[in-house]
Order: sequence, then structure tokens, then C-alpha cells
Amino acid sequence: MRKYKLNSFKDLIFRNPAVAEQDQHVDAGDENPDRGNWTNKREYILSMIGYAVGLGNIWRFPYLAYKNGGGVGIAMVMVNLIVSIYYNVIIAYSLYYLFASFQSPLPWSSCSSSNCSDTPKVYCNVSGNLVFNWTQLNITCPPSDIITESVQSPSEQYWDHVVLQRSSGLDETGPVVWHLALCLLLGSMLVTATLIKGIKSSGKVVYFTALFPYVLILTLLIRGVTLEGASDGIAYYVGSQSNWTKLTEAEVWKDATTQIFFSLSVAWGGLMTLASYNNFHNNIFKDSFVITLTNAATSMFAGFAIFSILGHMAHTYKVSVAEVVKEGFGLAFIAYPDALSKLPISPLWSILFFVMLLTVGLDSQFGGIEVITTCLIDAFPKLLKSKRALITIAVNVFIYLLGLPCVTRVILVWSLITLTRPSYENIQFPDWGLALGWCIIAFILLWIPVIAVYKMVRADGNPWKRLKSLCSPSEKWHPYLDIHRGERYTEERCSKNCNNKPETNVNVNVITSSSL
Repeated sequence: MRKYKLNSFKDLIFRNPAVAEQDQHVDAGDENPDRGNWTNKREYILSMIGYAVGLGNIWRFPYLAYKNGGGVGIAMVMVNLIVSIYYNVIIAYSLYYLFASFQSPLPWSSCSSSNCSDTPKVYCNVSGNLVFNWTQLNITCPPSDIITESVQSPSEQYWDHVVLQRSSGLDETGPVVWHLALCLLLGSMLVTATLIKGIKSSGKVVYFTALFPYVLILTLLIRGVTLEGASDGIAYYVGSQSNWTKLTEAEVWKDATTQIFFSLSVAWGGLMTLASYNNFHNNIFKDSFVITLTNAATSMFAGFAIFSILGHMAHTYKVSVAEVVKEGFGLAFIAYPDALSKLPISPLWSILFFVMLLTVGLDSQFGGIEVITTCLIDAFPKLLKSKRALITIAVNVFIYLLGLPCVTRVILVWSLITLTRPSYENIQFPDWGLALGWCIIAFILLWIPVIAVYKMVRADGNPWKRLKSLCSPSEKWHPYLDIHRGERYTEERCSKNCNNKPETNVNVNVITSSSL
């Protein structure tokens, strides 16, 4: 803090006017003295990889591979706000499981009630009576009389009744689950501490959060392939058990497109925000290839680690791999923890897995919060530029408060890709819950037509001229720094053109390296 002439934590948050001329988020060697730049290229690349490689690479891509045979600016801020609430809750779940993993045996390794078992209960219908231990009574049961009753596994019971304390449906929210609320607070504090000085602080943290997950995935993969049944799991992932004919189905390509857009967060603003802190002549094309290929390779790499252990789980339960494969919450907090609990030194492997989930979740959360804070500061630079720390704290507090309803005893799950009615297990969401989901989507998208209409009303000329002017770049659209403008974007030429043309009240945009 002394380096930036800040005498107290209060100066860092509220910015002492006496030292306001020296921004602690800008170093002396930065090309852009107003917004600052990355300290070096490594921090930028790691931040981009960390943002792109998220939870979807761990719990969504492997399942999809198995399943398938192997106003825009305001809208971007809104979608990042909604997704940041979601990610914050997942980080809270990961933190809770991480703390619970320091117990031996793991708390989800055994049942705590009668309606729980590692295997389904099988009965024989003998003259109208259901007999459970019919094999021990030497009773021959025809296949038509065998009745299988599904029961919760120990890990599923722990997830529902201990972690979530899940209610019977969306109509019964219940109180806040306080152990999750505290984990949510801790996750928000970690994100705030990392982003308190913008890219200057987050760029240092990503050396750990972007690289360490690869060490953990490799460790889990090495352990997984040494287990019995691992080859069966990998065969279902990308091997002899894969259904390659699925490639002829349109749904496969729809899922692939969805995964790529979701994983890279295309059009969410994060890639542009992080890239905007580069030097002007940075090779953005090269970076795009590196980030995209690394993201795809990570998904494939993680899939081998996931399915090798799921294959061992299927071998242990003497069932097919298809019966233990899940996605999303089911994979991360039920199936995989269940598989880890069957390994020797299970707490160690559980700790490694949830540290991996935590780090990949934090990386993506860093990018989402950075989009919100950067957009606010760039929109109101005179008011907010010297208050980045305060804005970062305010945004994270706001997201924490919005996340509290998500750690009540009700599960919020939305089906945004298909038009199927959302549900959790066998519980259908009520109509008002479905309406709430559509309202969230509308809240994100409505800004595009609203801002378009607002600009049309404010522009000059007849309707055609207004539309034409709004579809053309503003004369004030140019590189941020004078040194990069050249003859085409000189102040003199801009002033001349602006004086000769009617003012259209179009937003001033800035060319960054991400636009090249």
C-alpha cells in the first residue's frame, strides 16, 4: 500500500483525494495510463484460460460426450450478473464439501436412515407378498415377479438432507441454510480480495487458480486409470462402447455448439473485457487459437479423469457405466463423491477433487465480476475510476445478497436450452416458478430492444436517417490513445466531421485490441 501512497485500508477503498492522481490499478510502465494494462502476457493468457475453463469442462462436457456418442452491452452485464449468482452458489457448495472432506470416513460414505442403500432393493412377489431376502430362503423367483425399488445412495442422501436440507418443492422455500450462507460469504470474500485491485491483483492469483487444476486433474487421472473397471468407463467415454452413429443426429451438434458457447462464454463480455487490458498491438488472433484449443483439450482431458473413476464405481456396484453417469450437480456432488468414498485414503482424493472444483469455479467468477466492474467504471470514469475497490466490494455484496435465496431449502433449476418443463429429480416446478424463470431471461434480453428504441427516439432526422446513423459507426469511434489513431482518426478530422454532420447521440465506443 505504501507503494501507492495509501496510508490505510480506508484509502484503498474510498481513495484519498490527496493521492487520487496516482491510480493504484495503473503501473508506471502501462501503455494505457487511464485504464492500465496486464503486467505481462502470461497473466493475461492464464486469466483467459481460467475464465474459459470452468465447471462446464468438468461436469458437463464429459457427460455430453458420453450422451452423444462420444443493448448488447447492457445485456452482457445482466447475463454476467445472473450467472455470477449461480457460480457463487456452486463455489459455496464446493467449499462446504471441501471442509467436510477433512473427516474420516467421509460423511457421505454411509447411510443415516433406512431408505438408503448402496444398491437398489430387490423384492420377489411371492403370492402377493413382497419378500426381500428371498435368495436366502432358497425361493426361486421368476423374472416377472422381481420388483426393484430405487433408494437413495449415501452420497445422494447426504446431498439432499445434509447439504441442501432440501424441501419438498419450490412452494416450500424454508429458511436459509446457514452453513451454506457462510460458505457463500467466504466465496464472496475470496473473489473480492482477488479483484480488489483489478487485473493487477487477479493476474497474480491466476498463476495458482488456472494452473493448479491441471495438476489435480492429472493426479486424479493417474489414480483413476489404476483402478479396476477404469477401462470400462473410458470405453463408454470415447471407445468401443461409444455410439458413433450419434454423429448423424442434429441434437449432437446442438449440444456441441451449446457446450462451446457456454464454456468459452462467447458474447458474455468476459473475453472482450480481459482482452481490453492488453497493449494495443497485441496479437489477438494467436491468443484466440491458444485459448480455444486449450479449452477444448481441457474438456477432453478432464473427461478421462471423470470416466475412469466412474468406471471403477460401476465395477464396484456391478452395474453398467450408463447407470452411474450423471451431469451437473449429480456428477459433481453425488456420483463422483460416491466413487471417491470407495477409494483408499478417500479424504485425500475428495480434498483434491473439491479444490479443483473450487479453483475452476473461482477463475470463471473472476471474469464475470470483472465484466460488471469494468463496464461500470468505463461508463462513468470520472465518478468511479478512483473507486474500483469500493465498486468491487459493492458488486460482490450485491451478488451475495441475491444468492441467499438460492441457499434456502429449495433448488432453483432452469431449462434455458430446451422448452422442456424444468424439474429437479421427479419434482415438477409450479407455474409461478416457470414464469419467474422466463422473467429472468426477459430481464436479460429486453435491454437490446429498449436501448434501440431509445436511441431511435433521440437521433435526428427522419426515421430512415435515424436508422442509418444508428447502424453506422460514430465519428467519435476511434482508438482510445492518441498515439494509435493515425491520420484517419486524428482529433482534427474527427472534429471537422462531427461539425459537418448532425449529432446523432450515439454512444462513444473505443477500439481495443480485442476488436482487431
